[in-house]
Amino acid sequence: METEEKKIYTIDDIARELGVSKTTVSRAISGKGRIGQATRDRVLAFIKEHDYRPNVVARGLAQRKTYNIALLMPKDYVATDFLFFKDCMNGICEVASAHDYDIIISMVDGEDVSQIERLEANRKVDGIIVSRAVVSSKIQKYLKNCREPFVLIGPTSDPEIPFVDNKNQEAGKELTSILLMKGMRHLALLGGNESYNVTGSRYQGFLDAHQELGIPVDKNLIFMNADNQLVISDAVSKLYEAGADGIVCMDDVICSMCMSSLREKKIQVPMQMKVASMYDSKNLEYHNPPVTSIKFDTTGLGQMACIKLLEILGENPREEIKPLNYQVILRESTQ
Repeated sequence: METEEKKIYTIDDIARELGVSKTTVSRAISGKGRIGQATRDRVLAFIKEHDYRPNVVARGLAQRKTYNIALLMPKDYVATDFLFFKDCMNGICEVASAHDYDIIISMVDGEDVSQIERLEANRKVDGIIVSRAVVSSKIQKYLKNCREPFVLIGPTSDPEIPFVDNKNQEAGKELTSILLMKGMRHLALLGGNESYNVTGSRYQGFLDAHQELGIPVDKNLIFMNADNQLVISDAVSKLYEAGADGIVCMDDVICSMCMSSLREKKIQVPMQMKVASMYDSKNLEYHNPPVTSIKFDTTGLGQMACIKLLEILGENPREEIKPLNYQVILRESTQ
């Protein structure tokens, strides 16, 4: 027995069946514009009964939109950024999906803007979210000049660029202050890639805490661009020999490599060396011993970036932009 093929309804079909205009149907679906509640209820009931799904492509053509958002990612991003990007992307996709937008990942190589030029020339996206690792001033300048709607994840000194960011400097300062108030006077810092804005923010927080408490910073205990096991292992040896009583790592991956180096050198944590991280992850929570760190709402950061871009695109996101907070979690590594 042949099954009857299910009819796919269009807005024209719905308007004809209900004896209303296409504008009325569109207003009922979008929730925008003046329309009586009884009429709206009739349209929505019909849609539900017949499983009507708006054609995003057709809607995009009518409104000159693609309903695509590009997320710019660095081509050379390293393992230290993976968990951040994953959680942030989850937040972006969650909000975008709720508003019928799709996310296109676009990999950017340094200051090369050719990928962005293609996106713009082919009108493939309505707007762009620039991840925190893509800090090239050339890219930001290009996006401003071509008037492509975009939002930056991370700090910027340009007042004309819309951005969202975690309170990295404030959080870094608070974590460092806690360690200093615990009596540590020779704090070391293992920092990440200096070309990233987030690295500068966390570094400044480290300096701010020392300055506020009147404790000098020993620049010999600071190692930047510590992004591989060999460099970190060498740094840990030098820090221990120099008399450091604590090591602050800028993120969870650097911290994991630091802990591994300390174990290898049989330097006991926290008895012989205190350790803390400016970014938390499950890896640090389940370390032996568990590591003191800062927990950020990274998914919320992605959500906020997408909400802000949707507002720029003229949408009316249902979600509210909530303040992004952080929490310093004290664990056994600094006891």
